[in-house]
Amino acid sequence: MSLPTILVADDDRSIRTVLSQALGRGGYQVRTTAQASTLWQWVEEGEGDLVITDVVMPDENGLDLIPRIRRIRPDLRVVVMSAQSTLMTAVKATQRGAFEYLPKPFDLKEVLAVVARALATPATPVQPLAPPQPDEQMSLIGRSVVMQDIYRIIARLTTSDLTVMINGESGTGKELVARALHDYGRRRAGPFVAVNMAAIPRNLIESELFGHERGAFAGATTRVAGRFEQAAGGTLFLDEIGDMPPEAQTRLLRVLQDGEFTTVGGTTAIRANVRIIAATHRDLRQAIRAGTFREDLYYRLNVVPMRLPPLRERVEDIPLLARHFLNENAEGAGSVRVLDDEAMARLQAYRWPGNVRELENLMRRITALHPQESIGADIIAAELAEASMAAPGEGAGGSAAETLAEAVERHLRRFLASGQDGMPLSDIYDKVIAEVERPLITMTLAATRGNQIRAAAMLGLNRNTLRKKIRDLDIPVVRGGA
Repeated sequence: MSLPTILVADDDRSIRTVLSQALGRGGYQVRTTAQASTLWQWVEEGEGDLVITDVVMPDENGLDLIPRIRRIRPDLRVVVMSAQSTLMTAVKATQRGAFEYLPKPFDLKEVLAVVARALATPATPVQPLAPPQPDEQMSLIGRSVVMQDIYRIIARLTTSDLTVMINGESGTGKELVARALHDYGRRRAGPFVAVNMAAIPRNLIESELFGHERGAFAGATTRVAGRFEQAAGGTLFLDEIGDMPPEAQTRLLRVLQDGEFTTVGGTTAIRANVRIIAATHRDLRQAIRAGTFREDLYYRLNVVPMRLPPLRERVEDIPLLARHFLNENAEGAGSVRVLDDEAMARLQAYRWPGNVRELENLMRRITALHPQESIGADIIAAELAEASMAAPGEGAGGSAAETLAEAVERHLRRFLASGQDGMPLSDIYDKVIAEVERPLITMTLAATRGNQIRAAAMLGLNRNTLRKKIRDLDIPVVRGGA
């Protein structure tokens, strides 16, 4: 039985040598070339069991070869390599029929694993999509290993309508990923409709999603189409799905199960012709344990889970992102700002509780407020300090994306756990309320510079009640405030 033959096309001699040696040691026969035309000739002659090709070659783009190879030899798998390492490259490679996309520089162990998997996987028919039209300068930027994994997942998902659950901290780009899945997918000719569950009053969520009929409730003077109808033929992005109230969760589950819905006050079933992409910054498994999120709905939504890494887990992308945002804002500023090496090091040492959105806002601020073209570490340090004072970051094990309720829950869990170590727990309610009241009143008084009338109004308390709490909680008050 002859050994499988791998055809390698790359105009970089060192790449050809490294791959030839690694594949040879792996038990494969290898033929290498620097020309796309030679590779095509070998394919036409029936040579090879697998193709590994670069994208940019002297005589032809490797991506253009893939559909031609698939037409004459549909059983021949093609693996694409590229130093461009962008989302667009991964999408084009996948949609033209590549088995896998490998960004350069690649890990040889990964190459061998991909080759073994490709040779063991039966070939399947591929229906190439029309070339994607969106702007190639995508907002998803990064060449880190974790971002390359995201690009490959997105590329694979553009050829299907599978439901996707995106999990990530605030500011990591969850909506950008959802838009990429839509813009490069099979439903891109249809609408992309985004709805933020956390921004809709609980009593309006069902009407917002499914629409309502005239007279369905007080104030419903006309029929209104919901987001499911508006997104027909396209993609419905349900952001902050963890904030959906239980009754709406039940209706959404029914829609996902039955593939149809009725408007509020309606009786006629409407087909749900949408692709669902959900996103959350919450731990939904924890929400399931707490009884605030339905487990059966979670599994319906979590068909393909995607985790977006926080910026602190891909610091190597920070220079690329920073330059991109500076260039974006250069037109209004008259010139492009440049970060010196120390400034860039300062950015990479920062924790970025607000993630990419925080970095983008910082670059906008620098462009607007600092006229000098070269930005040093002193400016970065001052701007980050100012931002930290305005909006404190993680601290004490928390998260910038953490809500007040989540912070309270986290501290209560720690407090209650202390009772399991022999510490007596009694009068918990009064103790917890006091723990919350003291900093709340102290900070409100600080915000009003000690003005108790204004503080009482802000807190919604009677002035005498506030005075009693100040006395009981032994809160120092600075008199003579504005």
